Amino acid sequence: MSDVENAVPQPRTSERGAATRSSLLAAARAVFVSKGFAEAGVTDVVARAEASVGSLYHHFSGKADLYLTLFEDFQATLTQRTKHAARAARAAGETDPMRVFVSAARAYLDGCLEDRELAALFLSGDGPPGFDVVMRDRLRTWAQRNAALFEDETALAVVITGALAAAVSEVVSSGDRVLAEDVLAIIGQIRPATSATAPGNG
Repeated sequence: MSDVENAVPQPRTSERGAATRSSLLAAARAVFVSKGFAEAGVTDVVARAEASVGSLYHHFSGKADLYLTLFEDFQATLTQRTKHAARAARAAGETDPMRVFVSAARAYLDGCLEDRELAALFLSGDGPPGFDVVMRDRLRTWAQRNAALFEDETALAVVITGALAAAVSEVVSSGDRVLAEDVLAIIGQIRPATSATAPGNG
């Protein structure tokens, strides 16, 4: 019997650790979505994950770290979606930066709608202390990337990034995909100001 038991491959420690980490993140997601960050407790997470408090603190520094890890994973997934959409648009022969942006923005909105519970969690305002700063920094970085897409048209990048951010909030709240397309259609018509239309030149 012992020989048979010994012959059964045992999960490596690293694999067990990865499985525990994933289980804790899945549990944290469920708890945060149902209770909100403020009301959720570490004990709720470990109970749902059927893990120990010690294992949670082995992988994460606490409740805020779980939340921020979920956020970073979510953002990484959305970033991959938008990059893929932009590359696909260019590969199809699209050269207009605004149309490339709209393709990427559509992918972003679709990702938010597909994982609407998690998107709503991060937009709810119920996050760990300092999360509002994280969100502002993320928005600033997003605007900077968009400025590069539009050859450093900073004002245009700020306008379309702000418009899309507002659209994300409304679309996630309502779940309205038609609204998402309407917003993208309007954003797609925005163009940079020219010297001919600047104040004092009329």
